[in-house]
Amino acid sequence: MSSIEAVKPRKEISPLLKMVLELGPLVVFFFANARGEWLAARFPVLTDFGGPIFIATGLFMIATAIALSASWLLTRSLPIMPLISGVVVFIFGALTLYLQNDTFIKVKPTIVNALFGTILLGGLLFGKSLLGYVFHAAFKLDDAGWRKLTIRWGLFFLFLAVLNEVVWRNFSTDFWVAFKVWGTMPITILFTLAQMPLIMKHGTETTEDGAAKP
Repeated sequence: MSSIEAVKPRKEISPLLKMVLELGPLVVFFFANARGEWLAARFPVLTDFGGPIFIATGLFMIATAIALSASWLLTRSLPIMPLISGVVVFIFGALTLYLQNDTFIKVKPTIVNALFGTILLGGLLFGKSLLGYVFHAAFKLDDAGWRKLTIRWGLFFLFLAVLNEVVWRNFSTDFWVAFKVWGTMPITILFTLAQMPLIMKHGTETTEDGAAKP
């Protein structure tokens, strides 16, 4: 294959900028919910959204659109998981604002996490470790490693779905928003770090001809 026909590698961005793009909308969501009345007093147009949770939802949708646009401009690609999550944000956010019912935005994490978990575990039934398509650029694993990691992440996503249901159904809206930002992320980070022994055990290197070696 000539160099002209070769597929250009995806541009990479710094880990710090990537984290800002992924966490930025959540921080906006938390701040807007906590200071919704303050924001409405200074920007009266925001009152069209409704109360604090609806202002937060509207700004969350805008911040998500900005983050996805920035990611596209910087890398000319969109990671599949943030893209799917963004689509669900827009759909359930729009329902939240149109119907003035915050239940829709509260169940959004349940839908997203259940969807990811089902896709990952369902893929294994067809012999596909789909997690490899998401993390292939970050590290290389053998087939057994991808399978084990896919099972763990699939179950973890289902756990997050159940956890979100428990929190939003049993606690206040403010508590749910705070937990969504400051509870779910630390749990996810700790889970990710806990997978390092598996990644190190099943990690592979590549030779100059592209073949994998243990």
